[in-house]
Amino acid sequence: MTDRTYGTRLPGLSNTDLGGKLIVIEGADGSGRSTEVDLLKEWLEIDGHAVVDTGLRRSTLVSEEIDRAKRGHTLGATTMALLYAADFGDQLENKIVPALSAGSTVLADRYIYTLMARAIVRGASRDWARRLYAFAFRPDLVIFFDARPEILLHRSIGKYGSLDYWESGMDLCLSRDLFESFFLYQDRLAREFEWMTREYEFHTVDANRRPELVHAEVRALVAPLYQRGGKAARPVRRSARAPVKPPAPASSG
Repeated sequence: MTDRTYGTRLPGLSNTDLGGKLIVIEGADGSGRSTEVDLLKEWLEIDGHAVVDTGLRRSTLVSEEIDRAKRGHTLGATTMALLYAADFGDQLENKIVPALSAGSTVLADRYIYTLMARAIVRGASRDWARRLYAFAFRPDLVIFFDARPEILLHRSIGKYGSLDYWESGMDLCLSRDLFESFFLYQDRLAREFEWMTREYEFHTVDANRRPELVHAEVRALVAPLYQRGGKAARPVRRSARAPVKPPAPASSG
């Protein structure tokens, strides 16, 4: 692939085929992304491939600042979006590109698409989000984990004991009720992922199933990258899900 970015090359970074593979696992919190990244990394390493994993808020440049801003709820949506872009840019330059240059596989637990969706539902235009991340490298494969909001809710509470303020969109003032806000926020994110599925050629995987079934499908999508020619299967798309209505509040006694 000679045109590796979405349009804008960062100074000093080569815009050519770097030899390694960039595989992205996208999806909402609780969809099973992190579990799949661990399984996929183990499978690839056993098969003899060097693997580097990455994700959001892992740069040494601004990750701590993002965490502090999220705890204090002190920054506006645009500033937060720019901080996340800086975090991604730092990782691209200092982690992703060097790994690809060395011929390694980079597994990304989320990529620019989650960051774009978050920015758009908080008021940014789709065109602004596209331009903000035009310097991102095109992945060799993007797999989107599609899970129903009810499943995400169940898994999040089971893992953390409660819902996350930001993953529930409470900063958007969609509802005073945390659970209702969660469903409304997930529905807005789903609409943004829907158009990105077409534009960025996502392979959609049903993430409502058991991890071993999901992993088997992911392996079938990834395997062609390491065969002669190195091309993944054609994008797999599923029909759009109807918006999920939040449960009606219980009547007071």
